[in-house]
Amino acid sequence: MNFHKNDLPSNVVFKNSVAVDTETMGLVTKRDRLCLVQLCSEDGEVHIVQIQKDCENKAENLKRLLTDESVLKIFHYARFDISILNYTFGIKTNPIYCTKIASKLARTYSDKHGLKNICKELLDVDLSKQEQSSDWGRENLSPEQLKYAAGDVLYLHRLKSRLDEMLAREGRMSLAERCFETVKLFSDLDLADVKSDELFLH
Repeated sequence: MNFHKNDLPSNVVFKNSVAVDTETMGLVTKRDRLCLVQLCSEDGEVHIVQIQKDCENKAENLKRLLTDESVLKIFHYARFDISILNYTFGIKTNPIYCTKIASKLARTYSDKHGLKNICKELLDVDLSKQEQSSDWGRENLSPEQLKYAAGDVLYLHRLKSRLDEMLAREGRMSLAERCFETVKLFSDLDLADVKSDELFLH
């Protein structure tokens, strides 16, 4: 695990894809600040970037990665993560893949699509969620917090592979890809304070 303050080092390169997650002070994008951005390469190398208060404008390498069209960003529940990243850094994160959406389309036999649930079923990995609601804004994060944060990205590449197999088997890969594109629209609506669930009603 590699820990950095406010930006990725310029020599850290992700070739084709990167797993991404965030930790924030809460779940209200315009109220609760971004504290951590976790990144994991396909070979399992984890980088954790701590974004200190009022240092968002320093993350030039991180912003470059998030907007690099040649690198796929893999999230679990991308809608929230890209909203907080785009709002904090003033960017458009792209392209994206969401394992939660993929799970809902591929695993229609289940109503459990949390990261812990699908890691257990598809990878036989038990994720601890004990630090999920801890104080991510503190300057010195505990070893337990860092381990938790790393775990949220460590398995996303493997999950994507398993879910892609299931989506292809069920003939839903194209539908999933269209959904991933739509996530960006819903994120923009969230940031515009438009209630998307009401927008398409009669």
